[in-house]
Order: sequence, then structure tokens, then C-alpha cells
Amino acid sequence: FYHYYARRNVTYDKWIYKSNPKFPTPEKVRDEIVQMLKGMLCATICPALSLHLASHGYGNAFCGWGDRSLAYHLGTLVFTWMVSDFFEFSYHRLGHVDVKWWTHHRHHHVFHNPSPFSVIADEPVDQFFRSSPLLILPLLFPINMDLLFLLFGLFFYIYGVYLHCGYEHSFISPHNGFINTSFQHYAHHARSSMNTPYHCGFFFKIWDQLFGTTYPESKGCFCAECARKNGERSLEEFKKVQIPDYSILLKPSFWMTFDTFKIVAKE
Repeated sequence: FYHYYARRNVTYDKWIYKSNPKFPTPEKVRDEIVQMLKGMLCATICPALSLHLASHGYGNAFCGWGDRSLAYHLGTLVFTWMVSDFFEFSYHRLGHVDVKWWTHHRHHHVFHNPSPFSVIADEPVDQFFRSSPLLILPLLFPINMDLLFLLFGLFFYIYGVYLHCGYEHSFISPHNGFINTSFQHYAHHARSSMNTPYHCGFFFKIWDQLFGTTYPESKGCFCAECARKNGERSLEEFKKVQIPDYSILLKPSFWMTFDTFKIVAKE
């Protein structure tokens, strides 16, 4: 957050890669942090329960090599990655096509211009189900918990920070055919709602491609890459952008207010 959003670090060379040319207000970032902390607490339940069950002889979780071959570990890693990514897509899509699940997921969509703090800024029910593979998979087959935690840490939480950072990057185009970039997830936050499940995938694009949940090309692309090609990211435009002073987030008085707990979900 400091690298991309602190006023002293916002530059024209960085801004031309920002999906949304505007910046969220400090109040909205505060909401993200509060919601993130709620989600973080709930996200620990499934992995903690999985380890607890394993310590009492339930399930198939193990740590270390576990007398398994390298091929087994690599195979389970790839299999678990694909299964978990499809599960994340399926559950995410469910939150946009079923009103019962939308009542929980819509709280994440109040952050239509996300910052890195919104990575797990979910309601507790949402975050519990998102982390449930950490509990379910070890009950189904033998799996190295070290690898499982590494997988979720890297590809769902750390990669999730990138997806929510609000900035695209020069090393990967949002128009690549395989991997979701931060633009796809920004597009999801900005354009998805109930019955419009655009870009519900997390890592691989194939799920959205198979289920027809990509943003329609007929509506036009609004990524930063296309904006640069269309001449919409000029220095003159950058000078018009209002960059909030996020240092207020470090002041206790900014947090000690009832507004801190008023996170209004997007209808």
C-alpha cells in the first residue's frame, strides 16, 4: 500500500498502470482494513481445525515428506492448486447468482476501487467457505500440510494482494489468455453485482472462459493498457487526479469513531 498509495510515492510512471485513474478515499481504505481483519480472523478457523484433527489422528494431513515421493508431492500440489482454484471460482460465482449468498458477498463489493487491504475483506461466512479447502482436502486424501499452506499463502493470499492492488504491471498483459491479472479483478469489483458475475476466477482464466463469465467485449475494455493506447493517460490527466493523504490512517482519532463500523454494502 505504501509503495502505490502514499502521496509521496505516487508518480506519473506508476499511475499510467492504475486500472482506475482515481484513488479511494481514506475512509474507504479504513473500511477495507476493518473488513479485512474480520475476514482474517475467520480464515484461521479451517486450517487450525485441520491441524487439530490431524493431531488427534483424524484425516490424512501430514507434515514433511511423510515417506512420500517427490512426484507425489508435486502431483498433489498441482492437483490441489487446480481443484482449489476451481472451488474459489465456483463459490465466488455462487455469490453473484444466488441471492442468499449475495447477501454475504455483497459486503466485499462496496470496495469498487480496491486497494491491497481488500484482499480478504469479506464477511465471516464468505471467508470461512473460501478457506474450507484447507479443512476438506486433508480429510479426502493424504496431503502435505506444509505444501497446502504454502499454496494458499502464495497463490490465494499473496497473489490476492496483487489482484486487489489496483495497478496493472508491464510484465503481464491483462489480455493474456491464461492468467487473471489485477485488471480482471478490478473489473470484477467495478462491474459485477447480483446476476452479473464477471471475472469470478482467481488465478486461471479458463473457468470464466468455460462458464461465460468474462466481461463482454462488446462493452469495451477499460484496462490501463487500453487507456494508454487510447491516449487517456497523459501527464495532463495525471495532474488532475486528487491524491488523498493516507497518513490520516495512522492517527488514532481517525479510528475512534462510530463511522469505523459503518460499512455499507453495495446493493
